[in-house]
Amino acid sequence: MTGPVYTHQPVMLEEVLEALDPAPDACILDATFGRGGHARALLAKLGPGGRLLALDRDPEAIAAAETLAAEDARVEVVAGPFAELANVVGDLGLVGRVDGVLMDLGVSSPQLDDPTRGFSFQHDGPLDMRMGSDAGAPAADWIARASLDEMTRVFRELGEERYARRIARGIETARAEAPITTTGRLAEIVSAAHPAWERDKHPATRVFLAIRLHINGELDQVVAGLAAAVDVLAPGGRLAVISFHSLEDRIVKRYLRDQERGDPVLRSLPIPGDPSGARLRRIGGARRPTAAEVQANPRARSATLRVAQRLEEAA
Repeated sequence: MTGPVYTHQPVMLEEVLEALDPAPDACILDATFGRGGHARALLAKLGPGGRLLALDRDPEAIAAAETLAAEDARVEVVAGPFAELANVVGDLGLVGRVDGVLMDLGVSSPQLDDPTRGFSFQHDGPLDMRMGSDAGAPAADWIARASLDEMTRVFRELGEERYARRIARGIETARAEAPITTTGRLAEIVSAAHPAWERDKHPATRVFLAIRLHINGELDQVVAGLAAAVDVLAPGGRLAVISFHSLEDRIVKRYLRDQERGDPVLRSLPIPGDPSGARLRRIGGARRPTAAEVQANPRARSATLRVAQRLEEAA
């Protein structure tokens, strides 16, 4: 008997190809390889002298990338979070020589659709939510030990959940009766505690998002990854970032704006660097998927693509 097959549709594929616009001999870093949808399309744009670096922290994504590398010698695979991309590129001797960096933030469809990963309340499974083994303890462990105040803060700040404290109290009461170890049970607890369900949105949506962001340190990863991406780009190289919710997009937007202004600090979030003037030029504004793409792939509906180019004089 074979296992389940999970499909993945790369979001805003044509827009990404247009944004990065790789030359045949370009070196491209796909910092969030996933299942390789964007990577394969980028490879089709590259010639025999092109090079694609595939980076991901998810073991299943790395397995998919290694399969692609076995088919195509232009692909090099490295396991790790994109926050460490500067080390990866440095080890390969390519700092300042990368022509394009793609960061597709958040979880992929195969991760969401696999019940054993514990990302979604749509399928009952173990309450895990880890992107990779580097993420530390699973979500069930955090739910078991987090204080009422900590849960409230995480749900409010990372999930933008209005009823954060009420939901945290519901979890605190429920875990005293029995450990919360599955996505289905957590979703039921949150649903019962939530007093105002939104139309067309599961009441546990914001809480699951908040826990996932917290467990994996995703916003910190975005901050570090953006800074590293700019550092490894070649003069004229491009950075394309796809985000899926407001907290991520806010970080991306502010970082690109501040780098364009020559400000080395992402407002209230410290970014290492020398205040040596503008390093980036934003290319267009926020781009969003077409109505046709959203209809074909509803998970694309919240995507936002932002693009910037490394200035020649900043290198």
